[in-house]
Amino acid sequence: MASSGEETSGGSPDRAGSGTEPPSPEPAAACAAQLDSAEDFEVLEEDEDDLSELPPLEDVGRARGPLREDAQSSEQGPGEAAEDPQEWLDVLGSGLLKKKTLVPGQGVESRPRKGQEVTVRLRATLEDGNVVEENPSLTFTLGDCDVLQALDLCVQLMEMGETALIMSDAKYCYGAQGRSPDIPPNAALTLEVELLEARDAPDLELLSGKEKIGLANRKRERGNFYYQQADYVLAINSYDIALKVISSSSKVDFTPDEEAELLDVKVKCLNNLAASQLKLDHYEAALKSCNLVLEHQPGNIKALFRKGKVLAQQGEYREAIPILKAALKLEPSNKTIHAELSKLVKKHADQKTVETEMYRKMLGNPSTGSAPVKCKDKLTWSIPWKWLFGATAIALGGVALSVVIAARN
Repeated sequence: MASSGEETSGGSPDRAGSGTEPPSPEPAAACAAQLDSAEDFEVLEEDEDDLSELPPLEDVGRARGPLREDAQSSEQGPGEAAEDPQEWLDVLGSGLLKKKTLVPGQGVESRPRKGQEVTVRLRATLEDGNVVEENPSLTFTLGDCDVLQALDLCVQLMEMGETALIMSDAKYCYGAQGRSPDIPPNAALTLEVELLEARDAPDLELLSGKEKIGLANRKRERGNFYYQQADYVLAINSYDIALKVISSSSKVDFTPDEEAELLDVKVKCLNNLAASQLKLDHYEAALKSCNLVLEHQPGNIKALFRKGKVLAQQGEYREAIPILKAALKLEPSNKTIHAELSKLVKKHADQKTVETEMYRKMLGNPSTGSAPVKCKDKLTWSIPWKWLFGATAIALGGVALSVVIAARN
């Protein structure tokens, strides 16, 4: 799955692009035509497990990457690289990501901190020397998974003013999907990076409505990119960051339209978060995300559909069926909901059959073949009752006779 595709809306200082990008591959373009343009990806219309059918969500010029925790163990290495500009630093110890200082910076103390906004000059080439990206001023938030992993990891180890060469395996760039049409699948990249500036990120409380909406949308779009790359952990991370931006307190008054747009972005983030959590079988978390959507929009079809799927995965067929029926009522022509509901009804019927048989065995209920024995048992009990009745009658007659004799005497 390439990260190329339709242009994303809203510019921002921390998302400097590199110009107009080529169109996405044909399968993604064909899929995009079937989707709701107001949403990021529509699992109700496509097979969730087929990533090739997901629509393009990311502008290829805006290369983004995640930050891995194991980068923390390498923070002491760059000092040595700065002392010897010719020495390669194995950033992760695996040989898949290496950094070499070309021009030393201003010292270890000048390194940027996680959470700061950094600006770099970037030039990316393939192994054959083909330039695939060139950006004189790329700005992003360090550690927010906004750029290629190779870039995010290594910039944390650079000094202000330093120019470095980074050699990265495809794993920390565009992976097995590549980026159509200029970066093939599983392509290693060489990045030439100069750290130009590092500054504290803007105070979320002071952002205007448009700025907050733009920032949240950029984080959400990055989550969509990782979802397309099947990296659901990083997708969840990006959606969580977007939700934190939306939920942050503000000292600025927003217009009703801005409030409504923020709510719309929040619902999209929660829906996509639930989809990512489902991919990782995090059912309780996905259920919580769906319920949060339904608190704001009780008739949200995607949230109803995913909630039904979560409950079905947990074996709660009785609860899942009416939820899917509610979704189907809102969109009767949706074939995916029809198929899911039919499958669920069958599973529920099979479950009831199994439970009935299990209870029958637990209670020891006799089968139909034991019916004659049951009748025979009833017959054997009928004889003693007759004898008992006769004995009782004789006893009463004897008592009555004794009374009569006693009266005559």
